[in-house]
Amino acid sequence: MLNAYQLSAISILIFIILIFIVAQIKNDNSKIDIGWGTGFIVSAFTMLFLNINLKLIFVFLILFIWGSRLSIYIYIRSKGKPEDFRYTEMRKNWGSRQKFNAFYRVFLLQAVLMYIINLPIISAFHKGQAEFSPVNVAGLIIFVVGFLFETTADLQMYRFKKEESNKGKIIKSGLWKYSRHPNYFGEMILWWGIYLFTFQTETFWWTIISPALISFLLLKVSGVPMLEKKFEKNPEWEIYRENTPAFFPSFRKVKK
Repeated sequence: MLNAYQLSAISILIFIILIFIVAQIKNDNSKIDIGWGTGFIVSAFTMLFLNINLKLIFVFLILFIWGSRLSIYIYIRSKGKPEDFRYTEMRKNWGSRQKFNAFYRVFLLQAVLMYIINLPIISAFHKGQAEFSPVNVAGLIIFVVGFLFETTADLQMYRFKKEESNKGKIIKSGLWKYSRHPNYFGEMILWWGIYLFTFQTETFWWTIISPALISFLLLKVSGVPMLEKKFEKNPEWEIYRENTPAFFPSFRKVKK
């Protein structure tokens, strides 16, 4: 019988291959973004059949709430639009081997990252974790704070972009007044919450790679740096950047 580590790896790989096939049919590699949150749900659902108790049901539920909300939001945001500019830029550098590069450098890489970030959850299912410790309760609270922060920021951005008069403008209201990327900040916080919610004394020292990795990716790789490159040389963005922190919110008075 497969253990949680094996079952998660297989389910994630199969799911990513299916998303890759859909992306090639649609000629849109940014479909992987829609599948990111759903992949964690699929993995947790398959592991639920190995061990099931109240604690693990909670683990599944918070992943389901986070993942489904994120996937639905990205789907609505991208519906009817061309491939995300980040993936289009990649295509320009790949030449004739686009599908090969897309699979190994985007989809397979995402599968590996998903598995690593999933490690605290896999460990919890593998151990059949059932106890609720004070650290776990604190983790659940932190998850809720991060989830609300991310969800609120996404909703504010969605409403801002829906207004035709805001086309081409930079959002500087709501949570976006205090951070240039409050949605990413919320994402980072909620993953630290998930880590603490699944915290086990015997595995904490290595499963911490999960929130550490997502924090690094958001701060240094595919989050803040890649998105901000899109707005370079935009005068409104430059003023916004000078007066608003990139990631960690600051509630000091922001200049107009």
